[in-house]
This record gives sequence, C-alpha cells and structure tokens, in this order.
Amino acid sequence: MTIRVTAISAHQIPTRDPLRLTTGDEVHAGERSPEWPEFVFVTAKHGAGWVPAEHLSAPSGAVTVKQEYDTTELPTTPGDVLEVLDEDPAGGWIWCRADSGREGWLPLRTVGSPH
Repeated sequence: MTIRVTAISAHQIPTRDPLRLTTGDEVHAGERSPEWPEFVFVTAKHGAGWVPAEHLSAPSGAVTVKQEYDTTELPTTPGDVLEVLDEDPAGGWIWCRADSGREGWLPLRTVGSPH
C-alpha cells in the first residue's frame, strides 16, 4: 500500500553535499543537534553531515557506522504530494519520493496526515 503525504510547509536543503555512509565506515562523531537530539554531526573522509546516533557505535569521538545511512534531503514547497518510502519516527524525519522521482529525507512536521 502506497502512503502519500502533502507538504504543508517548505523544506530547504543544506548547501553541503549529501553524505552516504556504509556499515563499517570510520567517522568522527561530534556535537548533537539542539533541534534534533537524536542526530549527531559526523565527519568522514568524504564529507560531513547529521546522522542518527543509533547508527553509530558510540555517541562521540572516533566511531564506526553500524548501519548504512544517506543524509540526502528532499526540498519541498507547500502542496507537493510525496510518497513515503521510509520513516525515522524517533528522529522525526521521513524518506520520500517526489513526483519528479527525486528522493530524500524531510522533517515529519513539514507534511500533513497520510492520505
């Protein structure tokens, strides 16, 4: 069953390139997000970005990625209809596909109820 949601507010994506991590990658875990406490800012050899702490072997310092993760975000404008492909309820984000085929994470608070 396909779950669709409609964007109720715009979501702007960060200017930094998305970070794609695979299981076993060694990264440095830094600060936690004050706005999104489940997320830690990590730095890898090939970039940096916010990653759920549960995907890391420890909360800070030199850590190993326990589960692959892609930080790609999806830009939206109010009224965009999106297909929900994955959810991170603890973190408050959902992975969606736009009608254009583009995919990425966006905050759950930026979309309305499923339809």
